[in-house]
Amino acid sequence: MVKLRIVAQNPRFPAKSHLSAHPAAPRLTGTVIAAFGRHFEVDTTLGILRCYTRGKKNDHACGDEVDLTPTGNGQGVIENLHLRRNLLWRSDAFRAKRLAANLSLVVIVVATEPGFSDLLVSRCLAAAESENIAALIVLNKSDLSERLPQARARLQLFAELGYPVIELCALDGVAELAARLEGEKCLLIGQSGMGKSTLTNALAPNAAAATREISAALDTGKHTTTFARLYPRGQGWLVDSPGLQAFGLAHLGPEELAQAFIEFRPHLGQCRFRDCRHDAEPGCALAAAVASASPNPIHPRRFEHYKIIRAEIDAARRANPGW
Repeated sequence: MVKLRIVAQNPRFPAKSHLSAHPAAPRLTGTVIAAFGRHFEVDTTLGILRCYTRGKKNDHACGDEVDLTPTGNGQGVIENLHLRRNLLWRSDAFRAKRLAANLSLVVIVVATEPGFSDLLVSRCLAAAESENIAALIVLNKSDLSERLPQARARLQLFAELGYPVIELCALDGVAELAARLEGEKCLLIGQSGMGKSTLTNALAPNAAAATREISAALDTGKHTTTFARLYPRGQGWLVDSPGLQAFGLAHLGPEELAQAFIEFRPHLGQCRFRDCRHDAEPGCALAAAVASASPNPIHPRRFEHYKIIRAEIDAARRANPGW
């Protein structure tokens, strides 16, 4: 079982903002619904306020609960960041990007067209597992029957691990997904062109998220969402995020990454050498689980994903020992 880390304690993303409040000004509590650099939109009992932070702090994400002081004209100052339950984020050697906080579910959106990366799916799942956030996969554009079998085959390794897969066409109806997301605080994430904004419009009709056609020539989607935005939905909410082409996990240590691959967990601690890197060492329990009919098998493709991500993390930490 992965231990829940309080990501807010990371110095890059502190749990408290330590800002001084105006003693005479009334305070409100609200939820961050959008972030634009150092400016944020916060949903409060007074409506949506355009807020900023003092100094150079900009360590807030959609889903964060904050205390703020209204300053008039629909604006306010964020004074305090509540302790997060979790934070989904991505990182490379020198940059970190907050995606959303206080999530109960990560929805990874793929589609029959354009082609999707199963490696990116593994990255998203590892990020969710590292924060103890449940995950499900949505296969959109299931009406494109010619490519459907291939897409199903690529998702089979994740379905066999127990991750639920919902097939749908966002343009025809999302009843099954809507029922599954009832009461959830969720993030829609995936590559460009997978239909996240169309799904958002179907799930939260007031969202009016922009959609654009796929660039067929490049077999990739055009960015329709340039920043993450939170939309209330019943007793929960959903966050639509910009399309991803990369998802670095430089912030995860070697043990955290291995734990984030759920099928590895029964084998961890069983290697011949305590400091096994699960690469080419003799007596590696993970390699043995790939090579034989183990009661807890590891799919060769997933083991390949792990080694690719592990090599990227090692390279990032060599480039920036500060991790």
